[in-house]
Amino acid sequence: MRAKLKQVVDGKVYDTETAQVVASDEYWEGHNFERRGTNTHLYKTKKGAYFLGHSTQWQGDKDSIEVLSEEEAKEKYEHLPEHEM
Repeated sequence: MRAKLKQVVDGKVYDTETAQVVASDEYWEGHNFERRGTNTHLYKTKKGAYFLGHSTQWQGDKDSIEVLSEEEAKEKYEHLPEHEM
């Protein structure tokens, strides 16, 4: 499940609603899309920046955004099983 996240980091806005999903660990396991209650999506903004959107179903945990360099994004892409780009 893709969380709707928007966060300002170092003066730049990162928004899951306007960025493109590049890869994720989301998959349908017969009942839902969450992997053990969490999902990670790799996004690319229109300006070419990369970030991870972490969503959780666990009480007490919060959804979050993690900004990545291009090199970090390439590494995450290789480790996420579902590629959309």
